[in-house]
Amino acid sequence: MHEMALCEGLVQALEAQAGTAAFSRVHAVELEIGALAAVECEAMRFNFGIVTRGTLAEDARLDIVEVDGRAWCMQCGTTVTLRRFGDPCPHCDSLQLQVLDGKQIRIRQIEVT
Repeated sequence: MHEMALCEGLVQALEAQAGTAAFSRVHAVELEIGALAAVECEAMRFNFGIVTRGTLAEDARLDIVEVDGRAWCMQCGTTVTLRRFGDPCPHCDSLQLQVLDGKQIRIRQIEVT
């Protein structure tokens, strides 16, 4: 369950930013998670509640924006949407796909005081 480690890293990033930007409380975090990032969003939400206990983000809301994966098909030259690795091109069934987007885990926004 690597979502726990991801949440711990998220809290570390928030604490580092708090030192730089001089805030003491995080009320909400908006994460962007790509479909190809191999992250279970419900597990992130669950672990975020556990990991933030006793931190500046305790009781903070976690909003997750899920982003589709995108890839370029080397066979037919089309940019396609992917929900997971291993899916074939929906146009030509090729598996020769170069991933363009959807592997990211990124903090989009934080609400602080």
